[in-house]
Amino acid sequence: MITGELKNRINSLWEIFWTGGITNPLDVVEQMTYLMFIHDLDETDNLRAREAAMLGLAHQSIFADEVRIGERTVPGKQLKWSVFHDFPAEKMYNLMQEQVFPFIKNLHGDKASAYAKYMDDAIFKIPTPLMLDKVITALDGIYEQMAQVREGDVRGDVYEFLLSKIATAGVNGQFRTPRHIIKMMVELMAPGPDEVICDPACGTSGFLVAAGEYLKERHKQEIFFDRQKKAHYMNHMFHGFDMDRTMLRIGAMNMMTHGVENPFIEYRDSLSDQNPDREKYSLILANPPFKGSLDADIVSTDLLKLCKTKKTELLFLALFLRMLKVGGRCACIVPDGVLFGSSKAHKDIRRELVDNNRLEAVISMPSGVFKPYAGVSTGVLVFTKTGHGGTDKVWFYDMRADGFSLDDKRVPVAENDIPDVVARFHDLGAEEGRERTEQSFLVPREEIVGNGYDLSINKYKKAEYVPVEYPPTSEIFAELRALEAEIQRGLEELEGMV
Repeated sequence: MITGELKNRINSLWEIFWTGGITNPLDVVEQMTYLMFIHDLDETDNLRAREAAMLGLAHQSIFADEVRIGERTVPGKQLKWSVFHDFPAEKMYNLMQEQVFPFIKNLHGDKASAYAKYMDDAIFKIPTPLMLDKVITALDGIYEQMAQVREGDVRGDVYEFLLSKIATAGVNGQFRTPRHIIKMMVELMAPGPDEVICDPACGTSGFLVAAGEYLKERHKQEIFFDRQKKAHYMNHMFHGFDMDRTMLRIGAMNMMTHGVENPFIEYRDSLSDQNPDREKYSLILANPPFKGSLDADIVSTDLLKLCKTKKTELLFLALFLRMLKVGGRCACIVPDGVLFGSSKAHKDIRRELVDNNRLEAVISMPSGVFKPYAGVSTGVLVFTKTGHGGTDKVWFYDMRADGFSLDDKRVPVAENDIPDVVARFHDLGAEEGRERTEQSFLVPREEIVGNGYDLSINKYKKAEYVPVEYPPTSEIFAELRALEAEIQRGLEELEGMV
């Protein structure tokens, strides 16, 4: 959560846009995103230059000596944020309009790339040099403040705070999944260098960015010192779909800023026949929208065969099974109703996971995880597509704390089950013999089938009753009489004072 001085600075920047005549929240977020991207391009280019120098490798800066923009050739250095932000307002505005913005719009040579596709209709909307000067000065202040906040993913938190200001946030599922939950799910899945990863409801590409960062940390040499694997990472590993062009634009910029040159991010209604993908991905990470119901006429008939419903949360589970290769894995967030709902569609999708594939884990999360945007209770399902069963025992975990208070403020607290969740999931052999009164335990498939495929942890968890010993009745009455005598004495003393 963004708080204190950083929150005040972002609100002040928002006010500059508002008073300058840009009042549509989506436009404000979009223009801020462009400028943040321009700032980050400069920082990223400098970082890569330093890394290349350390490794003794050649570095080709995107701000080369001469940069071609349309019919003109201009000095690349003046397109850097660190250079032009000191220019006078009029000169900076002309440079932004005529050179910097056209430069970022045509940054990607491949016209079929996600970035080129969604930047093609991008428009620079800041109306005056004075307003641009104010905005850039305010953004410099925000970046200075962000540099002082060392904990967590500050940039992601800034995005989340910006998205919270969009009126449709939460209605269209456009609020960001908390970064620490995304990180937990990525660590549970532990992606490898040969994965083909997809998020069919990608938004700002948070899951894809986190998976990329995990691979950079854990498999850096394996990927970046092998030409084929590096090409796979840059061009074929990451796939994301969404139905909001602004989100896709932000998502493409987010991926590029994090070093993925050509992610496959596409406008697509994942649940419709627009989505032809079958048995294509080795890993799906997702928090699909829980919008309730939708028009069944647009839903792919393949999905309705498996799960006849209008509920998006159930249809997305059917979709994940269709999109995964055999042996492919999935970690996804679902509302609690998916785990225990009694309709035929709810039971059908749970039966499919348990009987025809391998359901590995059900992690129940506390209801405050998505506050202040939503208070819905959710869980994480982890499963592998097999097509012929394989569920032996399902691991249940009752997550009670995620490192933040579970109210609307979401301030950091000491209690955090996430490291324990990840450690235990990667050592399920040690979970054998754990009691049902503990925070995590294994449940045999037969028991789940016998309970109508109910996946709610409360169905299997046993409450631990601690016997409480009360004193004998005679002692209680003696104490009551002593109290009564004391009250009586007090009343007599009070009466004597009057």
